[in-house]
Amino acid sequence: MDKTPPKPPVKYDMNGLRYIMRELRRPVTGCAWDLEQDFKSIGAYTVEEAYEVVDAIYKQDYDELAEELGDLLLQPLFHAQIAEDMGLFDFDKVVWNICDKMIRRHPHVFANENGEVIELTDGLWQRIKDEEKAAKPKRDGHLLDEIPHFPALKHAQKLQNKAATVGFDWPDVEQVKDKIDEELNEFYAEVEAGDKVKQQAEFGDLLFSLVNYGRHLGLDCDAALQSTNDKFISRFNLIEDALKTQNRHFRDASLDELEALWQDAKGKNK
Repeated sequence: MDKTPPKPPVKYDMNGLRYIMRELRRPVTGCAWDLEQDFKSIGAYTVEEAYEVVDAIYKQDYDELAEELGDLLLQPLFHAQIAEDMGLFDFDKVVWNICDKMIRRHPHVFANENGEVIELTDGLWQRIKDEEKAAKPKRDGHLLDEIPHFPALKHAQKLQNKAATVGFDWPDVEQVKDKIDEELNEFYAEVEAGDKVKQQAEFGDLLFSLVNYGRHLGLDCDAALQSTNDKFISRFNLIEDALKTQNRHFRDASLDELEALWQDAKGKNK
């Protein structure tokens, strides 16, 4: 086994990045942490990096966006290198797949083998996706296996929507409200009992029921919570700014003072 340390890539381009990833995963001379990773352990970082890209966009910080896009770009390279090490596929296969898919899904842009470009019509993209899905080999599994593992709130609503397509749903929104009351009482009972494991389980049931109610009302539950998060950030920032003008910190203010500042912030940011 060659123990000679690798040299840095000549150029910092895509080939250079691929070289870096290979060397990080090379036995003996590679990085111990990178070598012990697998798809599942890296998956959490992939999701995290995607959110950091969105955050940079939200803040309109384009220097940060360029950096975060680089962090995100590393993720498919990392997954592909793990796959190559396992003899499954390589990064070229990943690139080929997406090139093929984008050309296939844009027949109104790219000419086919006969040199023809078809007319763009409503629903074209979805029809092509449906044809791709139908052409894939059928796998034994369950209905809900089709739902990707989104963040928990979105995942809950997606699961409920899918179950509803086969009739597994409350027919009356009032029944959903009753379920919330039931789950809330069960949660309070476990809070009184002091069992943290059961508290967490019942809290999850309560959240799931609230999502179900929002879904029945036609709401996007994930967007609703994000909107509240954004509102909280704006109001909290106003409190922090007010304290800064007084040369004070949160720890210098009483709870009553913070509540008064919160109410003032609510008035300015409804």
